[in-house]
Amino acid sequence: MYNILLCCSAGMSTSLLVTKMKKYAESIDVEATIWAISVNDIESTLKQSAVDVILLGPQARYKLSTTKAICAEYSIDCDVINMSDYGVMNGENVFKHALTLIKHD
Repeated sequence: MYNILLCCSAGMSTSLLVTKMKKYAESIDVEATIWAISVNDIESTLKQSAVDVILLGPQARYKLSTTKAICAEYSIDCDVINMSDYGVMNGENVFKHALTLIKHD
């Protein structure tokens, strides 16, 4: 089971990508909870929810260093979603990228 958090300016523009990522995960029989929030809600979400990785929408790239610092406290990784994958809403590629970032013990 993976918990993948997508963040953008308001949490709205990533909603279609969340849907496509969920469909891809189901198609390969992988359990995943994937949801989107505003980049401003990252810290409070990490305090309340299990998160394995955070992906920022390209428009929230400016928050990457701040987000990495917050994520370090929780031992999780974060990155910015590839602009091309985001533009065409390629749920498969974004999901695969998320899995490469998840730390395994």
